[in-house]
Amino acid sequence: MDVTSRLEWPAILQDPTGQRQRKPRTSGKTMVIDKGLGLNAFEDLLLTAAPYIDMLKLGFGTSPLYPMPLLQQKLRMAAIAGVEMMPGGTFLEVAVVQNEVEDCLRMIRQLGFNAIEVSDGTIDMERPLRNELITRGREAGLTVYTEYGKKYWGSRIELDQLIETVIEDVERGASLVTIEARESGEGVGIFDEHGACRDDMLQSMIQLFPDPSRILWETPQKSQQVHLLKKLGPSVNLGNIAPTDVFSLESLRRGLRSDTLSWSGTPVSSQP
Repeated sequence: MDVTSRLEWPAILQDPTGQRQRKPRTSGKTMVIDKGLGLNAFEDLLLTAAPYIDMLKLGFGTSPLYPMPLLQQKLRMAAIAGVEMMPGGTFLEVAVVQNEVEDCLRMIRQLGFNAIEVSDGTIDMERPLRNELITRGREAGLTVYTEYGKKYWGSRIELDQLIETVIEDVERGASLVTIEARESGEGVGIFDEHGACRDDMLQSMIQLFPDPSRILWETPQKSQQVHLLKKLGPSVNLGNIAPTDVFSLESLRRGLRSDTLSWSGTPVSSQP
């Protein structure tokens, strides 16, 4: 008999905060960005980190660049591991520009993706079209995530517009609304040109959101992850996490890393 199969760390050492939810989580979700992992790297990621990954996004418009058998295999592996997969929002923007939304959504569903991201980070999109894409995604049986913010350098957040967008997206059926920060996390959204968080903007946003748990913050840099975790608590939803940073982030959430070790054994407020 394999005795090691019964070995388990004490619960307080697995999660000193005592707050980490198991999947399927309602908060504290982690979205990982895949910018071209091969099968071996993808399998390694799922074998080691699947319990800590809620959504995995194939970045930008990379979905059609994969050989079809490889893409389908990645989708099957993610489904078995209980990880949602979606193409990048930019890919759906390409479909809008090329007037191929119907065929794009059909392929997304047939391939085995179980989520989409509706964004207008690069193109201009009127509210009726955004509503239509959310509805069509839901009707296709997909979980719909939306994104607010432009990708160009120096873009800022208009608070009134953001709040209106979040409220209507959620009412239309979006599960989470992502705050844009690109994969760089610099000069976009709530982050300045050095990647530092504009705390006055963050504070204003949090005070105005009807339900902060419906927001996912893109935080590609470790310093940004630490900052938002300390400001908003371990159950904040974070995205655009690099595959190599999943363990690092999960350690931060649980108080298993020096930056958040002070959380150990202490209830952590979810408010700034």
